[in-house]
Amino acid sequence: MWRNGIYPYAHYHSMIHEAMGIARGRAKVRFGGENGEEIEIAPGDVIILPAGTGHQCLKHSRDLVVIGAYPPSGKYNLCRTKAEHAKAVAAIRKVPLPATDPAFGPKGPLLALWRA
Repeated sequence: MWRNGIYPYAHYHSMIHEAMGIARGRAKVRFGGENGEEIEIAPGDVIILPAGTGHQCLKHSRDLVVIGAYPPSGKYNLCRTKAEHAKAVAAIRKVPLPATDPAFGPKGPLLALWRA
């Protein structure tokens, strides 16, 4: 659905899940909000972000290309501030699971893991 990088500021989506695949380049991304974990990502990595998962690109190579997608269910939005948090928590609970595993398709393991 999109091809770009990852925003350099902490943000999350409260009304939709997100999938990202790293096509080229490298980056250090913080997942989980301000106190989250910093992870190096590289070509071939696939990142699945359930609604409400904070993420922020801390640094990246010049050639970084990220392919991103959202499930057809849900609505794209971008949350950045603490003032949005209470409303976002209520919205996150209502986001349906995607119909298939975004990385491995209908028989992939993600949905079973997600439901557990």
